[in-house]
Amino acid sequence: MTKCQFFCIMAVMIEKLIQSKKIYSGRILNFYVDSISLPNGKDALREYIRQPSAAAVIPFIDNNRIVLVKQYRYPVKKITYELPAGKIDAGEKAIDCIGRELSEETGFTSDNIKKLISFYPSPAFSTEKLHIFVAKNLKVAKTHPDDDEFIEAVVVKYKEALKWIETGKIADAKTIIGLLYYQWTSEYQVV
Repeated sequence: MTKCQFFCIMAVMIEKLIQSKKIYSGRILNFYVDSISLPNGKDALREYIRQPSAAAVIPFIDNNRIVLVKQYRYPVKKITYELPAGKIDAGEKAIDCIGRELSEETGFTSDNIKKLISFYPSPAFSTEKLHIFVAKNLKVAKTHPDDDEFIEAVVVKYKEALKWIETGKIADAKTIIGLLYYQWTSEYQVV
């Protein structure tokens, strides 16, 4: 396939904005309904959420143990085990967000943070892009969660966290993607 053929195919898939209407504006989430023109010339509506991007981190205490965050998630009415994460503030870089969230949520800092993967968790209805990092050489600091966060840092063996995915104890998408992608792309071998 030539470049021209590729871009011609892409051009026929693009939906064009006619009008955008904000339905709700919240602290973090903004809900929109957009009128759009489809590639076939027909009109349609697209409902979606505009929200900030976020960053998450797999913090390794040593080669075998990581830190997860245990917290209650109101929308699903369950306690979850997740990678430490947070929204990226306006003008903030993802790696700076990770440094802040790592300290806030786990009580550790790191001078060895590397990017693992970026992806759109729900591109059908959200603009959020999620960046996952790996942190090593952790140093003890002090936790200072946000006023509305009631969380607990939990140290678990990486191998055990992978089992928690299988059993459903870890059901958070970013955590599943991060832990499995790390295993898939790293030298880490579960024995």
